[in-house]
Amino acid sequence: MLRLIVPGDEAYDESTSEFVTVGDIILDLEHSLVSVSKWESKYKKPFLSEAKKTTEETLDYIKLMVLTSDFPPEVFSRLTPDNLTEVNNYIQDPMTATWFNEMKKAPKTSETITSELIYFWLSTFSIPFEPVERWHLNRLLTLVKICSIKNSKPEKVDKATAAERRRELNERRRKEFNTRG
Repeated sequence: MLRLIVPGDEAYDESTSEFVTVGDIILDLEHSLVSVSKWESKYKKPFLSEAKKTTEETLDYIKLMVLTSDFPPEVFSRLTPDNLTEVNNYIQDPMTATWFNEMKKAPKTSETITSELIYFWLSTFSIPFEPVERWHLNRLLTLVKICSIKNSKPEKVDKATAAERRRELNERRRKEFNTRG
């Protein structure tokens, strides 16, 4: 969850002919499968595509990420560039300690990833929707990838490739520990 502090502002109230100060607003945001589903149902296109999103689409996604109740709708017009950078960094964050050793590049798939496809993956791997659909999306996709890897047959490595990997590892260790063998 991201806690975003949107700075206050000073506005002119025409009914009282006075300037009014509006305080900072705190918004709790969540980049999750639920947020993506809501966005996709509104725009009828995949959120995780490479296609650029308009300013309106991006702002709508931020609105759909909000967990906080009772906030003034004009708060989104007060988002600062720093707020937007913070949201973008949060969306890009892997949110997990898991990493993958990509020995060979996986072929690019032409499959379009949508929220329904992610729900299908959850069903396929018997992952209950309830807790994980509110996880950070990158963490959820990491879980799906782990399930996919663990459920697939291990690839056989030919002797030459295994020997090359051992040679590279030994060379790296010799350099790291400053030894000759």
